Amino acid sequence: MHKTLSVLLFAAMSVSACGGWRDSRANPSNWFGSSTPSPTEVSADDADALVPRQSSGKGLFARPDAEDNSVPIAVINELRIDPTPTGAIIYASGTAIRQGAFNAQLARVRSEELSKNGIMEFTFRVDYPEYATVQGNERSRMVSDATTVSNQDLEGIRMVRVVGQQNALESRRR
Repeated sequence: MHKTLSVLLFAAMSVSACGGWRDSRANPSNWFGSSTPSPTEVSADDADALVPRQSSGKGLFARPDAEDNSVPIAVINELRIDPTPTGAIIYASGTAIRQGAFNAQLARVRSEELSKNGIMEFTFRVDYPEYATVQGNERSRMVSDATTVSNQDLEGIRMVRVVGQQNALESRRR
């Protein structure tokens, strides 16, 4: 009984000494003050406050811009447009001049004239190795790529065209 009473008395005295903790600077709940109203206006300078500023690339570790060595693919063999709930997938396949073509991409051509006429145009571009490669058979030179287009981008578009070196394929809306 004496032990229980001693422990209880010691615990009560320890807890009563914690009253100063509430106002102490060591208490993490006191590190910030109470909230205050702030203006909701956002200036044009503050709109992109978290986006880093584009530098001129003249820094110590700056790399030069990569040179684009891609060329249009020789022949476009297939153009397919598959609708999706959010837009469409534009798929194109073609035959390269020689084996080893890589980094295929459908590069969108943007111009006012095309958009005014309702045409979305892509150039099917590929890179070739710097060393010489054999021509090979047609099947070994086949390359394909696809890109997605949103419904917003397709608004007002009546025709999609993919251009290569020797030909172009088009698909019109029904």
